[in-house]
Amino acid sequence: MNDKLIDRAKSGDEEAFVELFQTHYSFFYKYIIKMTFDPVVAEDIMQETMLKSYLNIQKYDGSSNWTSWIITIATRIYIDYLRKKKRERWLFKKTKENYSDLLRWQLLHSGYEYDDIMDIIHKLDANHRIPLLLKHYYGFRYDEIAKMLGIKEGTVKSRVHKSILIVRKGLQVNGK
Repeated sequence: MNDKLIDRAKSGDEEAFVELFQTHYSFFYKYIIKMTFDPVVAEDIMQETMLKSYLNIQKYDGSSNWTSWIITIATRIYIDYLRKKKRERWLFKKTKENYSDLLRWQLLHSGYEYDDIMDIIHKLDANHRIPLLLKHYYGFRYDEIAKMLGIKEGTVKSRVHKSILIVRKGLQVNGK
């Protein structure tokens, strides 16, 4: 089904693109919300991802899954967002802390998972949170993650390993 929709979308069929994106919307949104931990930023990333994928659908060559392609776009958009905001890092950190309780409440009441582990993951910086999510929540291989993030596979492994250690330590501190 996806292949036919992709072919139609690549040939300029806007309805096929919309259907393709809507079919996977929940999957993408859950990833983006876990990646950003900020509903406002997540919405912006989602919109920009949809626009960028629509404008660049011709570049999709089928060498990876369509969902991997979209996640790569979303991840790179978010990384670019973080780079732009680096000089305002202190403001970003404050905002993230202020949204923490609100986000937890919103996610729990919307039926999304949010437990002690997600609480710890939320505190990881994006460079460690994103590879951990891609590896252990979405099942991507290290080489796929490296390609998505534009970094070396060894760096991905190192970040995932460090993230796991931080999560384990956080669970021990919380008595779990």
